[in-house]
Amino acid sequence: MSLILKVNSQQAEAAVPLPPQPAHIIRDDVEAIAIAHQLAETFARDAALRDREGILPLKELDAFSQSGLWAMAVPKQYGGAGVSWATVAKVIAIISAADSALGQLPQNHLAGVAHLVEDGSETQKQTLLAEVLAGLRWGNAFSEKNSPTVADFQTRFHREGEDVVINGEKFYATGALLAHRIHAVALDEQNRAHLIVLDRNTPGLTVINNWSSFGQRTTASGTVLLENVRASVSRVIPAYQAFERPTAAGPISQIIQAAVDVGIARGTIEDTLRFVRERSRPWIDSGQQRASDDHFTLAAVGDLKIRLHAAEALLWRAGEAIDRALQQPDELQVAEASVATAEAKVLTTEIAILAGNKLFELAGTRSTLQEYNLDRHWRNARTHTLHDPVRWKYYHVGNYYLNGTPPPRHAWS
Repeated sequence: MSLILKVNSQQAEAAVPLPPQPAHIIRDDVEAIAIAHQLAETFARDAALRDREGILPLKELDAFSQSGLWAMAVPKQYGGAGVSWATVAKVIAIISAADSALGQLPQNHLAGVAHLVEDGSETQKQTLLAEVLAGLRWGNAFSEKNSPTVADFQTRFHREGEDVVINGEKFYATGALLAHRIHAVALDEQNRAHLIVLDRNTPGLTVINNWSSFGQRTTASGTVLLENVRASVSRVIPAYQAFERPTAAGPISQIIQAAVDVGIARGTIEDTLRFVRERSRPWIDSGQQRASDDHFTLAAVGDLKIRLHAAEALLWRAGEAIDRALQQPDELQVAEASVATAEAKVLTTEIAILAGNKLFELAGTRSTLQEYNLDRHWRNARTHTLHDPVRWKYYHVGNYYLNGTPPPRHAWS
């Protein structure tokens, strides 16, 4: 693999090497947040350059996973810190404020590992969680762009002796290009969805670097081809079971998405404040010498901060609801976790997009110059918030409070 990978090369890429040494193991929630802040300071330095030049964050990603944060939610009985989901959300928000692509890359890893904990066998947990603790990254082969809906998977597998054979094509495969393991979703003969954890260099598994979105450019969320890929039956996790009974699987997937969005909003607002202080000119009618003293600018900044803090409060509240649902996975607790996460998703989406728009309004025409690359904030917000449309969040929240109808149980709710 080349030292510097570029986005959208339209070619298959070789697997990244396994970590040369075991990752650090996080001790507790406090350490997780402290390490996230340390990494974010480094990640922020060249985030604009990576986006502009299309440089994939391989060095930064290695530092991220070797820090132990990709294993922070591994339960204590398996050697992890078992941090709260409020802490997971805080960590992802901190990293996303520095570089939202790096914040998104562990999303499917964390959700996949949560499925392993929920529905994997004891042997699978012992084996695969040990790998995660050692620093191995999972990348997803989940969604498909040619199916009628996001839930209509065409990828299938069948059993041959002690192996399974998988065939299909995936897209939006965030993290797969730079992963050590790929967890693919495939249907069995009964149309039930399973996660199959594959070695990145398995014969027949090809990752194509063809992600061409205008936002979240350095997530490399391109294509995974599965052509007669073989895996041991021991790598097959019956993920469908997580939605046949009340579990926190859905809100866990959703809260990570919302945390990325709140991080995008934070980073955008901070860049707005910095630009207004250092480069913007006051409007001629304001009577002020500095743009940062303009009355309307001050009011708009106040509005942004209030909305951001409201979104953050709902996000931490959702994490606490998920923790309760994990401790007591019944219909009531899971529904409350799903609703709380949906409420957070609405506000995090709205503030991420609003902040991207307000940046240019408040900072002025100069802020649109390519040398600053500030448009990456709006592009990233607009792209990432397309996950799981919030128009349906309003509906499910209202239906729950008015009619007592729980949200549907699936990965998008």
